[in-house]
Amino acid sequence: MKKFRGKMKLLITGANGQLGLEIASLVPNFPEYSFFFADKNLLNIVNFEEIEGFLSKNKVDVIVNCAAYTLVDKAEEEPEMANEVNHLAVKNLGLIAKNHHLKLIHISTDYVFDGNSEIPYKEADATNPQNAYGISKLNGEKALTEINPKHSIIIRTSWLYSEFGNNFVKSMLKLSKEKESITVVSDQIGSPTYAKDLAKAILQIIPAINNNDIQIYHYANQGQCSWFDFASAIMKIAQQNCEILPIPSSAYKTKVKRPKYSLLNTNKIQHTFNLEIPNWEEALRECILKLEVKY
Repeated sequence: MKKFRGKMKLLITGANGQLGLEIASLVPNFPEYSFFFADKNLLNIVNFEEIEGFLSKNKVDVIVNCAAYTLVDKAEEEPEMANEVNHLAVKNLGLIAKNHHLKLIHISTDYVFDGNSEIPYKEADATNPQNAYGISKLNGEKALTEINPKHSIIIRTSWLYSEFGNNFVKSMLKLSKEKESITVVSDQIGSPTYAKDLAKAILQIIPAINNNDIQIYHYANQGQCSWFDFASAIMKIAQQNCEILPIPSSAYKTKVKRPKYSLLNTNKIQHTFNLEIPNWEEALRECILKLEVKY
């Protein structure tokens, strides 16, 4: 592994997504790193030569892959596009990380599981994605595992939201100003993840990543809830009078099958890197406070 003199150089792909923007907001807190932020217009990670060219020009030490095709419903109509970004591009990054001896952190999802469990999913549990998005993400994981670049990890997360981009929290707050009541699914269980907490965790653990074989970790805020509980908490914290009404998944018409239970067991990442993960309600309160200040 490289010995670092001076600042470690990080390439953040998917720079304009929720996680990429949260990492950017933390730059002042991590003076030990220098950052390259690349969106798809600056760097097309589906193009192997383009990544090689970028790396030969900018001597990068670590790649944090936040780029993803995340339109779960649309992936059913565009499986090739989802596969390009979530699988083939990940394969490119894995090969490049191996050839150039770089650390690679790749972000994956709870959608690699089928949702039939009744206890939180551990990293080694059997995967069985139920939709095109989940299949494309799992294929990305498999490609990375086969290439097996040293000092590289996969972090699966769930129900990501932040003060940036489009997400459930911002949608609920917007709807609460337009409607008196909103129906929300009450029989899908998981844990919301504040992208800022995940971003902070990634930047904290980079120096300690030192594994010969690909390792998979789970990261989500602590505790569990349904989407209905999540929406109810958003209204309570934001002091909105909009009523949240529970409905079963069967009443919510969608082309895509979503996991009914996708709670992630986070013990491995906590113990390996000595991380403390905030509770989901605590994290939500912090995000809503930021949104209120912002708007």
